[in-house]
Amino acid sequence: MSENIILERAQRFLSALRHCQVLGMSVQGGDSRGLTLRLPYGAHIVGNPDTGVIHGGAITTLMDTTCGISTVCVLPEFEICPTLDLRIDYMHPAEPGKDVFGFAECYRVTHNVIFTRGYAYQDDPEQPIAHVVGTFMRMGKAGQGGGDLKQTIQQGGGA
Repeated sequence: MSENIILERAQRFLSALRHCQVLGMSVQGGDSRGLTLRLPYGAHIVGNPDTGVIHGGAITTLMDTTCGISTVCVLPEFEICPTLDLRIDYMHPAEPGKDVFGFAECYRVTHNVIFTRGYAYQDDPEQPIAHVVGTFMRMGKAGQGGGDLKQTIQQGGGA
């Protein structure tokens, strides 16, 4: 699958998720190896106003979303794949005033489950803020029931 198709699918998926719109998340890059999303720094995601550090929940959302959308890098057709399990190990707080990037890759795809791993970083991917592993359930294109999210993503609309 071409990089352009992966980026288009990822952007379509991201634009259908209202909470990601509110957070201002965007697709930074993607190819068959994995996906990178950007979470811009903003006052609305600060967890501690005294230090300006981003709330851990915003980083958790970034990493869950990055892992979930990274499935478009490996699946031949769109499938909704809800999170089964997500583990995040925080290495250190994000530096105030800087955007956070999330990278994720799918390292194993089975008939029922997709296994992902990744990391959050700011300036240097070699100095991660957090590491993540996640598993996502494959529902299959036929068993999805034509829900609103699936139709929105396939038709290219945002929420």
